[in-house]
Amino acid sequence: MYKIPVTVITGFLGAGKTTLIRHLLQNNQGRRIAVLVNEFGEIGIDGELLRDCQICDEEDNPVDNIVELTNGCLCCTVQEEFFPTMQQLLERRDRIDCMLIETSGLALPKPLVQAFRWPEIRNGATVDGVITVVDCQALAAGTLVGDLEALEAQRKADPNLEHETPIEELFEDQLACADLVLLTKTDLVDKPTLAKIETWLRQEVRSGVKIVAASNGAIASEVLLGFNAAVEDNLESRPSHHDTEEEHEHDDEINSVELFSDRAIDPKRLIEQLKQLVAKEEIYRIKGFVNVANKPMRMVLQGVGDRFDSFYDRLWRVDELRQTKLVFIGRSLASESIKTVIEI
Repeated sequence: MYKIPVTVITGFLGAGKTTLIRHLLQNNQGRRIAVLVNEFGEIGIDGELLRDCQICDEEDNPVDNIVELTNGCLCCTVQEEFFPTMQQLLERRDRIDCMLIETSGLALPKPLVQAFRWPEIRNGATVDGVITVVDCQALAAGTLVGDLEALEAQRKADPNLEHETPIEELFEDQLACADLVLLTKTDLVDKPTLAKIETWLRQEVRSGVKIVAASNGAIASEVLLGFNAAVEDNLESRPSHHDTEEEHEHDDEINSVELFSDRAIDPKRLIEQLKQLVAKEEIYRIKGFVNVANKPMRMVLQGVGDRFDSFYDRLWRVDELRQTKLVFIGRSLASESIKTVIEI
């Protein structure tokens, strides 16, 4: 039986990895795509967004096609969680045309790819290519990520993360392992700035690696799939700062808090309260679903720092509880103190 081609999608927090995968699933051209996503927090917000793309056949269970790992950074949990998950997926490889792995914003791609050298995985799957997603707007602003504090908080919050490294080196590792660099949020910068960023990136990647601009994850699947790179066989050409990384201590004060509400919410009032909360508490990331009053559709809410984005992704299902679910990631957060500001 043939090996399942696996595309690894890496990049920093907020760069647009989930949006890219969502678009790919919605335009799958009949491919049966299994998705493995890496999520921080008890509620799999990103996983639920992907499940709701409605890309599975009626006889398939979407839950079986999308696997969430909540046990931290993929590059550091390949043995504990990734390995048994891959074994389960490989048992179904006659029903899978290809696989996508979305890493967390802090995952080093190379250790993950090395896991595909294990005999138990090597015989059933191969890394077709590594896509590194880069935030063009952040680079234009002189940073590597849209919200550096949120990324640092994510790193400190993950008890399984075994590498502590400067963001610049992590970014270099992501670029060094890439078969393609996808430049997102290009619609938010002018053309001269975009050209300057593309020129700089070409100096940072291996020869032959293409840099492709995209807006809102809209890019043809043919560009993302079918590299046939067998990345696990040529890792020596993809150097990493962290091939021999030692274990480091982590900040136990970073945590996540979840809030639920069954009543209808005014989104404008909610966002005003969230901004007040961010000014009061050290919160780095907010994401979730909102039950908006007098709206038949579910609203997706995402916040990084004091910036909030929202959109309606689908109708509430008849058999579904219309419930607001929010996840807060920050330092020393307590649900009681959050509830004093957020009325849900």
